[in-house]
Amino acid sequence: MKPSVLVVGGAGYIGSHMVKRLARSGYAVTTLDNLSLGHRDAVLAGAFVHCDLLDKEGLARVFAGHRFDIVMHFAASAFVGESVRDPRKYYSNNVVGALNLLSAMLDAKVRRLIFSSTCATYGIPDEIPITESHRQLPINPYGNTKLVIERVLQDYGAAYGLESVALRYFNAAGCDREGDLDERHEPETHLIPLVLREALRVEGGGDRAQTTLTVFGDDYPTPDGTCVRDYIHVEDLAAAHLLAAERILEERSSLRGFEFFNLGNGAGCSVLEIIAAARTVTGVDFGYHVAGRRPGDPAALVGSAKKAIEVLGYKPEIPRVEDIVATAWRALKRRVPC
Repeated sequence: MKPSVLVVGGAGYIGSHMVKRLARSGYAVTTLDNLSLGHRDAVLAGAFVHCDLLDKEGLARVFAGHRFDIVMHFAASAFVGESVRDPRKYYSNNVVGALNLLSAMLDAKVRRLIFSSTCATYGIPDEIPITESHRQLPINPYGNTKLVIERVLQDYGAAYGLESVALRYFNAAGCDREGDLDERHEPETHLIPLVLREALRVEGGGDRAQTTLTVFGDDYPTPDGTCVRDYIHVEDLAAAHLLAAERILEERSSLRGFEFFNLGNGAGCSVLEIIAAARTVTGVDFGYHVAGRRPGDPAALVGSAKKAIEVLGYKPEIPRVEDIVATAWRALKRRVPC
């Protein structure tokens, strides 16, 4: 029988794809989510528990009523700009909430965790591509909160025998290829869905000149002057989590204590290249306007996934940006048909 997994934040974008992948692979899945940003209808398998990570008593009841072999933690606030405006929210949810989860786990003698971390822990990169040995110096509260928990996981591993893996994502993108799941953020801040919403607006008869799509900065030291990012399909993220879980669940695993891996494609794509890919995929010649740079935006963030490839056996199935965009476009068209 496959192990039992608690997916914290399993009603959200990445978490819901993870729940589907786990169930399909034969794992017993339970989702825990407070539904502040997640969607109950996105949880396609297993049991569901409505609970907030700030509710210590509720967490204790969850662990008292179930036996979990491993926990996957996706339930973080993750808007960089919002973290600057309201850091209290981020330290409360991302740090206090995670500490509450870890305490409930240890009390229940559950000592395996896969943690959703971020490339934001690196800050402004000194070199591209970024490897795991790059120094971690976040430039915003969101990155700070993730780094705090990475440090906690390291300490808890040494003190309590907690076995954990932190997966540092670059830019999660795309949607479930089978059409069961999509990306629903409100407000939306991710580039690809914003670009595709503009394509959908113009396709539906909207005035191309009245564009709502903004490119922040076209004077960066990159080939076309716009920011370059590393996009990884959400299904590839889920696959990597499963590989990490399988490694940490192995009795003879070489992973002990705290380990960490970058997850990306190892290739960058600029904002204008995303727009060009979206125009090709959609067949819509939508417009955009250019505004000034946003404070704190690095010119390029591209990660090396060599360690994950070699240790976890990670291999992206959907590396081409056009294919990533196409999955997101199909999902958006299903949800908001013209």
